[in-house]
Amino acid sequence: MRLAPSPEQEGFAAVLHDLLTAADLPAAAARWSDGDHAAGRAVWARLAEAGVTGLAVPSRWGGLDAGPADLVIACEELGHHALPGPVAESVAAVPALLAALGQDGPCEEWLPGLAAGRVVATLAAPPWLPYAVDAHAAGLVLLAEATAVRHGRIGAAHPSMDRSRRLFEISAGAPIAEGPAAATAVTRALNLGALACAAQLLGAGRAMLEAAVGYATRRTQFGRPIGQFQAVQHRLADVAVALEFARPLLYAAAAALAGGDTHADADRDVSAAKVACADAAHRAARAALQVHGALGYTQEHGLGRWLTRIRVLALAWGTPAQHRARVIAELTR
Repeated sequence: MRLAPSPEQEGFAAVLHDLLTAADLPAAAARWSDGDHAAGRAVWARLAEAGVTGLAVPSRWGGLDAGPADLVIACEELGHHALPGPVAESVAAVPALLAALGQDGPCEEWLPGLAAGRVVATLAAPPWLPYAVDAHAAGLVLLAEATAVRHGRIGAAHPSMDRSRRLFEISAGAPIAEGPAAATAVTRALNLGALACAAQLLGAGRAMLEAAVGYATRRTQFGRPIGQFQAVQHRLADVAVALEFARPLLYAAAAALAGGDTHADADRDVSAAKVACADAAHRAARAALQVHGALGYTQEHGLGRWLTRIRVLALAWGTPAQHRARVIAELTR
């Protein structure tokens, strides 16, 4: 079991980092928040050219048929740059759900578009996902139930703490699949979505640490950079340790999903990764805000893009309490 990225995966992450750095995501995210999705969709199109949107799509439908570890690599970098849009849904969960159903009609209709980046997808899956994120910007909206997958009808919209996200109530539309096969597909899709969400949290936490370290080296107090004070050093070191301890759990969960581990083991490992990444990202957000002081609260500074994203992703794809309960249930069987 490999609990770290391979050299090839590190190279892939570096390519994505350069692509997203050049894309002026703060401006795209601000326009996305105001309902203008053109700039954000342009970034999604460039990610499609890099293969990101086709990672979870089988090669039969134009995708790369990549494994969960490659999804982790991509989603960590997307979280690191706070890409707007339903990332875990469109990149991981929905392609995996449709592919696992194995029905030629829905697969032929939607998977090529998802792989090519022409379609952005979202879904609701109560109780983990009671609302669908950015359904108004999606070309495909699904409702995943315990033993059924249906097209979703968009209902009332609700604001999110993260201004770049909008939450939509979803009601059941035409059925796509029902029965045991659908139940198995939904379980795997939810695990992949939670894994992708955990990776985004790890990436966002990394961004918070980098921002805090950079500010601590520039901000002076009493004649020297505040990063030279032990209190600041210790706080940032604790964040670095938390992020590094979360990373192996993330890759262990990816390995469990890729290696055909038992259903219970995969559930446990995914939940452990989600809890660890959320806790580490939350610690990073608190430390970054404390290091920046009042400056970090200002909208102009931009730190809030990650602060609010971490807050909402920690509660998405299963709350910490839900995931802790699943870990405990599997450990006490």
